[in-house]
Amino acid sequence: MLGSIGLAPDEERVYRVLVRLGSATGPEVARHLGVDAREAGRLLAGLENGGMVSRDAGQVGAYVVAPPRLAFGPALAAGRHALEQVEFAVAELAEEYRRGMAGQDRAGLLEVLTGAEAIRHRFEQIQQGAQRELHAFVTAEPAVVRGDEHDAEEHAARRGVRYQVVIEQAALDGPSTTAELSAALGRTQRVRVVERVPCKLVVADRSTALMPLLGPDSGPAGAELTSVVVRAPGIVEALLALFETVWNSARPVLLSASGEVEAEPQTEDPDETDLLLLSLMLTGLTDRAVAARLGLGLRTVQRRLQRLMEVAGVSTRMQLGWHAFERGWVRR
Repeated sequence: MLGSIGLAPDEERVYRVLVRLGSATGPEVARHLGVDAREAGRLLAGLENGGMVSRDAGQVGAYVVAPPRLAFGPALAAGRHALEQVEFAVAELAEEYRRGMAGQDRAGLLEVLTGAEAIRHRFEQIQQGAQRELHAFVTAEPAVVRGDEHDAEEHAARRGVRYQVVIEQAALDGPSTTAELSAALGRTQRVRVVERVPCKLVVADRSTALMPLLGPDSGPAGAELTSVVVRAPGIVEALLALFETVWNSARPVLLSASGEVEAEPQTEDPDETDLLLLSLMLTGLTDRAVAARLGLGLRTVQRRLQRLMEVAGVSTRMQLGWHAFERGWVRR
């Protein structure tokens, strides 16, 4: 835990023992740590030289700890200063990069990657650099990165990065899918499934996307895999719009009581009551008036409307009315 400020694991254990005990001799520390007295003495001497412990004036041969803020304050201050210097250097490089790209007619908005190793490396970089959210399409046969090959996703989730993932139906049959999706759902990631996704895709923080440059059947046989990193705002926005369209038509992935991964069943088409409800709604009646006409509760009407919006893949009632007409649920 304290290794980042220069404290070795064994020294940290000694310090923590002394914090718990208040005061202890070398042999007492050795017994608590399960080491010999010589090793305990060596560790205590190192901590004493670093100003983290001192001799107990009230007991011969005993040691007490320096207050944590006093013992580790200088190291923390030095670490903060070093991090600030690194952040400043990165900011300078980013500005220099921006100016350079502007001078190259925005060449940096698209970056072509060739070879599985380069694509895999950049994929992990994108996940590790994500700060807020990440959207992804996952195919049934990943050619570059499998879920069990890296832990960047887990680390990003721990930092609070929100994931929205759409996977292909066939991917649910993969040998490690249950364990991977169980872990993902346990990290409160949102996962949905469709029969087939348009392409492989990952978009980080609505600003950077990674996707194949060519389709699986577009290039010559044996050609190296090629992908493109997209930073052009207009293209990234279009890719996100594509993601939202697929997401809205996808079904949530759930964990059954037995721990099996399964997709939520397809929602059924409207029944007779739903069709009557839609017709009355389109006449301009309020929810309460529709409920009274149909002999239903107000909340039942609202739940049915919400389900119909999910079936239609829309987010507003105006859109629902249009889709109801387009799908033949209602007539003029």
